Amino acid sequence: MHKAIMVMGVSGAGKSTIAQGLADALGGVYLDGDDYHPQSNVDHMAAGHPLTDDMRWPWLDILGAAVNASRADHVTVFACSALKRSYRDHLRAAIPGLQIAYLDAPYDVVSARMTARENHYMPTSLLDSQFAALEVPQTPAMRVSIDQPVPDIIAALAVLG
Repeated sequence: MHKAIMVMGVSGAGKSTIAQGLADALGGVYLDGDDYHPQSNVDHMAAGHPLTDDMRWPWLDILGAAVNASRADHVTVFACSALKRSYRDHLRAAIPGLQIAYLDAPYDVVSARMTARENHYMPTSLLDSQFAALEVPQTPAMRVSIDQPVPDIIAALAVLG
């Protein structure tokens, strides 16, 4: 079984960009947690409503299974908000040896990014709920600030591989 690394943080922190870059740097595979949401979850968020825990558990189960299938053959890096400790614990139970990289993102930076991006189902109006739900990981997790160039963030996280 190869390593599994989750890049987590609030929407707009750069999870997808960083996770893709880290997967490339490690010669691994990138999975985007958002791709595993059922359409009902996507529609719910697109309508401006945060997901409930009951909506998240099946999604996290599907994501965990996909990560385990991928890591059978490759180092697998995936992006997932995993804002609450209970979500991270759920994924840790499903994905043995899971490593976590937390993107520490100031509210003003994320707000500006979300306002500028196009064609994403997560509206800026949900940013407050993202920060309200965020339970900053303590250990074991690697914490990296997003207020530096993307290549520097990826280089800092490459030690996980």
